[in-house]
Amino acid sequence: MQHSTSQHSTSPTAPPPRTLCADLPAEGPVTVEGWIHRRRRLSSVTFLIVRDRSGTAQVVATDPAVRAQVDALGEETVIRVRGVAERNPQAPGGVEISAPVLTVLSSVAETPPVELWRPGLAAGLPVLLDNAAVTWRHPTRRAVWELAAASVRGFRSTLDSLGFTEIMTPKIVAGATESGANVFELDYLGTPAYLAQSPQFYKQTMVGVYERVYETGPVFRAEPHDTVRHLSEYVSLDAEIGFIDSHRDVLALLREALAGMVAALPGAAADLAGARIPVVPQQIPVVHFSEALRLAGADPDEPDLAPEHERALGAWALREHGTDFLAVEGYPAVKRPFYTAPQPDDSRWTNSFDLLFRGQELVTGGQRLHRYPDYLAALASRGERPDAYAGYLQGFRHGMPPHGGFAIGLERWVMRLVGADNIRLATLFPRDLHRLAP
Repeated sequence: MQHSTSQHSTSPTAPPPRTLCADLPAEGPVTVEGWIHRRRRLSSVTFLIVRDRSGTAQVVATDPAVRAQVDALGEETVIRVRGVAERNPQAPGGVEISAPVLTVLSSVAETPPVELWRPGLAAGLPVLLDNAAVTWRHPTRRAVWELAAASVRGFRSTLDSLGFTEIMTPKIVAGATESGANVFELDYLGTPAYLAQSPQFYKQTMVGVYERVYETGPVFRAEPHDTVRHLSEYVSLDAEIGFIDSHRDVLALLREALAGMVAALPGAAADLAGARIPVVPQQIPVVHFSEALRLAGADPDEPDLAPEHERALGAWALREHGTDFLAVEGYPAVKRPFYTAPQPDDSRWTNSFDLLFRGQELVTGGQRLHRYPDYLAALASRGERPDAYAGYLQGFRHGMPPHGGFAIGLERWVMRLVGADNIRLATLFPRDLHRLAP
């Protein structure tokens, strides 16, 4: 029996896999994919800058057909470039791509509303926000949210290392967390409901399960503020810890979380965004609220700190303690929610604090009530009915440890990091008094 000989077909060499612009080798065949960041045509050569998530790469085209192809493509068109990497000290990263073959991966892009290839964006705030889908592509804008994302990673990893459990709680709730004045009401299948002001009640409840919990997620405030520091929706980094002695234990935990967030910040993004990375002191300085009023030159009967008081206190902390951080403890009970624990020696004040970062409130935290009878008394003193909080109070009826927690406003943190004059510059798609799109 005669066996047929096998036929072997020779396939062409497979193209190299995609390489990020920041990882180009010094030589050899490469494939990059990204957006046309900029084109520059000279008499005999066209320079093409391609941008991907890692950075940019320079492509050099001398072939007339390729140059004509580049001419027909608008900036921000998505392309694949196959070519040869070669050393060039003048190119980004010291490497450029020659002999390119271009493949268009999107429709030809329309002219962007801003010139993304320029080192900075000169557009005003309305232009940046109205065209956010495109303006976030600019490297300096991208870097801002990279700092936010890294901060969340640092927050999570720090609390994970300390034995915390991450939770996700409802954002549609049956009642207001702290008061009925600042909530967004909605129709929940025919029943009135609200967007959650915070995960406060749920994270306290879960202390009764896990002792240490945290959450990162949106919160909603229906406050008619039209300021540079307020939003109707923002990201809150919340933590709650059981078995504490006082609010100072909560402040110590906050210090660890902030240090972890700072340690996670990428230097390259910080440089691009113009951020000043703070040093978190081993011990954050603390002043009592009554002393803070004196230091700020405020009326001693003021129930809260105004923005100008916060700025004055921030300047004092930097001058006297050499730090961007200052904790103000002992806020008046009339300005704190009913679940806040009183100061043991004087119930006019509370075991709570605000943390100021560079002269602006960043964090609110403190110790909570944990005994069921204390909750009944606190609600009665404010003319509120316990049955309106039945689900929340159930955990306290069945034993809760002394506990406390805090909440960090992510966008406000990033705003202060990069020195922005408006929180909307540190928010992907702001929601405020006037804006519901994009």
